[in-house]
Amino acid sequence: MQPKPTPPWPPVRRRVYLMRHGEVDYFDAQGRAVNPHHVTLNDLGKRQAAAVGSALTNVPFDRAITSGLPRTEETARLVLAGRAISITQEPRLREIEVAQLTDFAVTGSILGALGAAPSPEARFFGGETFGSCSARAVAAWSESIAREDWQTVLVVCHGIVNRLLLCHLLEAPMSSLGRIEQDAGCVNLIEVDAAGLPLVRVVNASVDDPAKETHTLSTLEALFHQYLRGRLDPGTRG
Repeated sequence: MQPKPTPPWPPVRRRVYLMRHGEVDYFDAQGRAVNPHHVTLNDLGKRQAAAVGSALTNVPFDRAITSGLPRTEETARLVLAGRAISITQEPRLREIEVAQLTDFAVTGSILGALGAAPSPEARFFGGETFGSCSARAVAAWSESIAREDWQTVLVVCHGIVNRLLLCHLLEAPMSSLGRIEQDAGCVNLIEVDAAGLPLVRVVNASVDDPAKETHTLSTLEALFHQYLRGRLDPGTRG
């Protein structure tokens, strides 16, 4: 009698460290919107990325992937500082496109941008649909996972893109989007087996603030706070 085949043991998995870029200022000191295609890390964002780099010093990255937008490139460079690791740009991982910030920078539209239950047809701040962004991000993810030239990879993306990827990996409906947080500079750890099946091991870890003591606002609440900060009467600013 032939013995029953057994799966490989221990299981062989590859690791993806999926980050959101470090903190940025989407509004200047006067509350005016900054072009999201050009915005770069602020001082806090640089510290967040450097902290992740220190925490992951012993992780043997083979390669790194960013969306190509400056804030993800800068984050990846700080995380990988001192390492000779090539960084590949994957534009399909860019953040969901929005309408002009000046068109929607009001309380209701910022705080309600993810809504109670976002649908694939819904447009984020009047721009790209969630469905379109998900399709391109998942395609880029799938193609990257299919490659055989890496064991451990750093991927630096964005808040909405990361949420969409996590929904895809967890087979969660898009209506779950607003229930997943991705703080600036956070790290998610996803493992994939030989068949590409994911194991989501870590979500939204903040290396610089493990207890999340400074993360009291959601991403969109923090965005709205940035907007208000520049529009408060100078005499009321702290």
